[in-house]
Amino acid sequence: MTVMKHLRLYCSALFLTVLSVHTTAAQQPPVTYPRITAYVGILHPLVTVSRAQEPHYNFDGAYVVGMPTGINIWKSARIGFSMEFVPLIRANGGTSKMNNFLFHPGALFGLGKGFTLATRAAFETSGRYGFTPVLNKIVKKGAGSSVFVAVPVPVRFGNDQPVSCTLGFQFGIIF
Repeated sequence: MTVMKHLRLYCSALFLTVLSVHTTAAQQPPVTYPRITAYVGILHPLVTVSRAQEPHYNFDGAYVVGMPTGINIWKSARIGFSMEFVPLIRANGGTSKMNNFLFHPGALFGLGKGFTLATRAAFETSGRYGFTPVLNKIVKKGAGSSVFVAVPVPVRFGNDQPVSCTLGFQFGIIF
């Protein structure tokens, strides 16, 4: 084979590869609504403040960790509903136990560029209740799942305790 035949063969193969990739990408179905997604994550409360006491930091004498698990039902790219369940485990003095369970329903607002604002009501088995705004960002988008980070800010009332506000950090996977 001559150099020209090799070059033509190479160019033809390159053209067919590019056309194939473009056609495959164009054939991916568009996102349809309603759309249901699920997720699981790890939640670390970082600091809790209230009027009655000094700030309380996680890892200071005890460690609390949560495992948020939920389902999102998106009506459109801009609005949806979410239901989240969070068992919270407290480790202290060499022992650990589940010391609280949180039911967390709320509305989702797609902000674009991978950001979502979740506005959640909060009902805890500890007797506390309140609300939790959560700012969420997709940091790695995959074909079947995505990785996210989030900043929840729980505000709690009730159970004869002062109002408290916590800053947390959450990460997880959406599928």
